Amino acid sequence: MHSTDDNPAPVVVVLAAGQGQRFRASGAQTGKLQAPLQGRSVLEHTVAAAEASGLRMVLVENGPLWRSEGMGHSIARGVALSPDASGWLILPGDLPAVSPRSLQAVARALQAHGGAVRPQIQGRWGHPVGFSAAYKDRLLALTGDAGAQSVVRAAQAQESLHTLQLDDWGALADTDTLADLAAVADRWSDRQA
Repeated sequence: MHSTDDNPAPVVVVLAAGQGQRFRASGAQTGKLQAPLQGRSVLEHTVAAAEASGLRMVLVENGPLWRSEGMGHSIARGVALSPDASGWLILPGDLPAVSPRSLQAVARALQAHGGAVRPQIQGRWGHPVGFSAAYKDRLLALTGDAGAQSVVRAAQAQESLHTLQLDDWGALADTDTLADLAAVADRWSDRQA
């Protein structure tokens, strides 16, 4: 996806620092992001979709110098790693079937409307959720595991939350359990790139 200097494209923040406790509790031997799916790991598919979108990407993972204390903490880290961005698309790493076109659509809507953009698929809220630079300080202040719901509520209260209708089952298809992963694998042949 191309952007102009006047209206640069947002950055995709791929969240890959979670513990995946529900996945292991469902009987898995690996973390959900390392689980195999169609010859690659779940995370590799998610990263490939972000790369195929043409948007700049920041991958937030645990490492020797930084450990996530929850989803909110990881979102803040991703924003801090891309402080010059015009906005951020928050994408959990466990959405291997998300379409690059969905990422592009959220980015375009964010560029057009500003504020925040929340995708909806068949009446259900999906990912990625987009936030303009106007929400940078709120995103940087996130802690713990609450995610960005407080920022979504703030955008809604300011009447700057935009709903974007998408037709992408992959934007809903997280892999929190082995059953979720099996459901994604079953639908994989129908996946739209």
